[in-house]
Amino acid sequence: MRAFTTLTGVAAPLPMANVDTDKIIPARFLKTIERKGLGRAAFADMRFNDDGSEKPDFVLNQEPYRHAEVLIAHENFGCGSSREHAPWALLDFGIRCVIAPDFADIFFNNSFKNGILPIKLSREICDTLMEDAKMGANARISVDLARQIVIRPNGEEIPFEVDPLRKHRLLNGLDDIGETMQRASAIENFENGQRAAQPWLYG
Repeated sequence: MRAFTTLTGVAAPLPMANVDTDKIIPARFLKTIERKGLGRAAFADMRFNDDGSEKPDFVLNQEPYRHAEVLIAHENFGCGSSREHAPWALLDFGIRCVIAPDFADIFFNNSFKNGILPIKLSREICDTLMEDAKMGANARISVDLARQIVIRPNGEEIPFEVDPLRKHRLLNGLDDIGETMQRASAIENFENGQRAAQPWLYG
């Protein structure tokens, strides 16, 4: 998993509450277990017409937001069904951080496991960041995970909370398997001890 340390990039304003996982990636795209290529399907029904042409009014079809790395939304982001394809699609599109007042629990957990940083900030602050984002490419937002701050284009620093273990994992690019493999020597030593103490269990 790609480590998340600091990020400075274009932020896309999405002033919507209850953005569910079917909006993030519609159910018809769930047939694959491949993570690559799902960026095309991110917000597909909001981005594209039935003939495949782009809907020009949707923010991610506009410059500079086609290249957004931060998404700012309203309450209950990621609600709905528990599809891990949702963070896969966002990440493949290029979104590495989502800022909202709150998130659905399963989406929140899946984001950390896939290298996306979900940040909870008040509705008032989210609205302020959206106004910043509307200024386009000249108003990049910075996210410093080590210091736990979001930096507005004017330099104002906004603190955020994050679970220490999840922070450690993101900073070091560790998913669940990577976290386990850090303890590979201890696991091997334990297994060797079990084999010595109970050899009949290991044939």
